[in-house]
Order: sequence, then C-alpha cells, then structure tokens
Amino acid sequence: MEHTVNHGASPGLQPWVLLLDRYLRSFLREGRLRLTWPDGRVSDYGDPKAPAFALALCDASLPRRFVMSPELALGEAYMDGTLRLQDDDLQGMFGLLLRNRIRDPGWLLRIDTIGRAARRRFDHWNPVHRARAHVAHHYDLDGGLYDLFLDRDRQYSCAYFPDPDMDLDTAQEAKKRHIAAKLRLSPGARVLDIGCGWGGMAITLARDYGARVTGVTLSREQHDLACARVARAGLADQVEIRLCDYREVTGEFDRIVSVGMFEHVGPPHYAEYFDHVQRLLNADGIALIHFIGRAFEPAPQSPWILKYIFPGGYTPAMSEVFGPLERAHLWCCDMEVWRLHYATTLRHWFDRFTARRGEAEALYDARFYRMWRYYLAASEMSFREGAQAVYQLQLAKTQTAVPLSRDYLC
Repeated sequence: MEHTVNHGASPGLQPWVLLLDRYLRSFLREGRLRLTWPDGRVSDYGDPKAPAFALALCDASLPRRFVMSPELALGEAYMDGTLRLQDDDLQGMFGLLLRNRIRDPGWLLRIDTIGRAARRRFDHWNPVHRARAHVAHHYDLDGGLYDLFLDRDRQYSCAYFPDPDMDLDTAQEAKKRHIAAKLRLSPGARVLDIGCGWGGMAITLARDYGARVTGVTLSREQHDLACARVARAGLADQVEIRLCDYREVTGEFDRIVSVGMFEHVGPPHYAEYFDHVQRLLNADGIALIHFIGRAFEPAPQSPWILKYIFPGGYTPAMSEVFGPLERAHLWCCDMEVWRLHYATTLRHWFDRFTARRGEAEALYDARFYRMWRYYLAASEMSFREGAQAVYQLQLAKTQTAVPLSRDYLC
C-alpha cells in the first residue's frame, strides 16, 4: 500500500533517505513528483493537485549518491537502468526538475554548486595537450554514431529555424547561409574556420561563396573525414583541413568563423582565444563566433556532462565573455541571441537517435545508448526550461567593418 515518507514518524529510515526526502519537500513547488524508494515505499512531493510524474529508485545506494552529487547520480542511474521514469519520458522529468530549479535550487544543489565551483579552474583548464584529449573523448567516437542523428552535412551545432516547420537539413542550410551573410564574403576571401568539424561549413563557404578556407580541428576522425569530403567535392585547391589547435595557426585572414567551438575553450583561456582572433584577423576583417552561453549568472558545468560527454567544456555567461573580448580590443559589431532554435535542433536529434536505437546499441551497447539519449534530452530541456541560449558575436578590429544596420542580412 502506498504511503508518504514522514521523517518524524519513521526514525528507522536511513539518514540519506531522510536528507533526500527533506530536500525534495522544500525543492518541489511546481508540479508533482511521485517517487518510489528502493524499499518500495512511495512518496509524493510538490503540488498535490498537479498530475504526478513518477520516478522509481531501484538501487539502495541511490539516496546516498543523490545527496552526495545530485546531477551526477541522476545521469548515472539512468545510464545503469536503476532509475525508472514514467513512460521513459526524459523531457518530462527534466522539465519538472528545471522549472523548480530556476525558481530556487534549494540547499542541496547550492552546496553541490559550491563544491563544483571550487574545481572550476582545473575542470576547464585546456592547454593544447589537454584540449586534444578532451576533443578525442567526444569527437573521435565511431563515425557511424553521428550518422544516426545529424543532418546530411553533419552540422553538429544549432540549426536556424526561421520557419518552425523546417526539416533539419533545411534549417542547417539556413544556419550556414545566415553565418555567411554576416561574414560578408567575396570570392578569394581567406577564411579561418576554428573547430571546423567534419568540414561542412568550410565546403559551403568555398563552393557557394568562392572563399579560400583553412579549417582546423583537434579530432583525427573529423580531420580525416573532412579531408575526404573536400577531395570528393573537388575543392582541394580552395580548402585545407589541418589537424592542429587554433593556437598553432599563423598568418592573417580576412574572415574568421567558429561554430560550436568556443564552449571547449574554458574561462581560463578566453583572453588567449580572443587575443588569437585579434592577431589572426586582418585590419578590416570580420569574425563570427557562434556558441552556447548562459542567459543568467555564471554557474559550474554539470558534473555528468563533464565526466561523460564534454570533458573540459563550459557554457559561459556573457559577463565572462565580454571582459576578455574588450581587453583584446575587438569591436562587437553585432550580437544575436537564438533562444529556442537549439531546443528544436536537439529534439530533431533526439527523435532521430531514438528511432535508431538498435543501430546505436550495435555500435556500442545499451548503456551507451541510454547515456546518449539522456545527453540529448538534458540538452534540449536546458534550452526549453533552463538558462541556455545560443549567441552569435560579430567581431571586427574597426567599427566600420560591417554596415551600420542589419539590412544586408535580408
């Protein structure tokens, strides 16, 4: 028979259960959570009039792990199959938790945040050798994995949906056109693509706009495939893909583009990053930096994301970006904020990946499939209900490098 945990009436309960129960009672204010504990007891939290979302903890160690590191424990429990959720609805779970977290994270998450903040400089210290290892962790996975959910051009960044009914391939093409318009390219323009991925942006800028592109990546798998794609496109005389760090690049470029790479730089290296952009950009050049950032104040990165998905990665608040940018003496000629475009992109990826579960498990295993599914759902909901957005900074050395209105983008 169902009953609610009452720590006053249940002195025999484990201390970890009592702590987690106390936290959930103060944390859940919007919506309702129905939690089944490892011993089979059931507790309700939140608004008793709201529809309940059901979770079940299927391992006796989970209450302790949740108290010690809530975000890490949640992701690992789902990966291990010891966290069961209603209809396997990850978006429903994240929506409930994030809506309450935005209101007030509560004492447990605040304590956890203090501990993670103390490690921040080490977690996001990314000299060249460490950056290579971090990139390999994510981008040197079996290439077949990315074919399961990305568009045909392998754009692994936020698509642009001026029409919300666009399919993923069309929206990714729209993203590239939008960025190219901001770069104001002319035939023969020398372009540096920092973090060029599998070469889609470099090929587009060379083929459709006549640019001469140097792309750099630290991923050997990306480098090899990008080189092969350039050769197949007949663009070897216009596009060079280098396996190197952006800090190893020399020369001067008319344009610099970087899409989805700044999240791997880390706050200790922001000054270094913008100094390199400033040094590599010619006097009347334009740079376009496209990245995920926080809409609110700085916060430590999820420990689960750092451990399993993007070691060394960080999504900055704008207050962390503009200080180093100002000191590099670069004009921010334009800043555009894309709010829910990435949520839509991630939902496309999630649906595509989930539909090909068997292929994903054949590449790795069921635990990896659950890990990647969790990552895509958590990322989607961090844009829908959390504090994340995509930013595009258009930078130049002079304030007249681009027109004074956005009419040229029409």
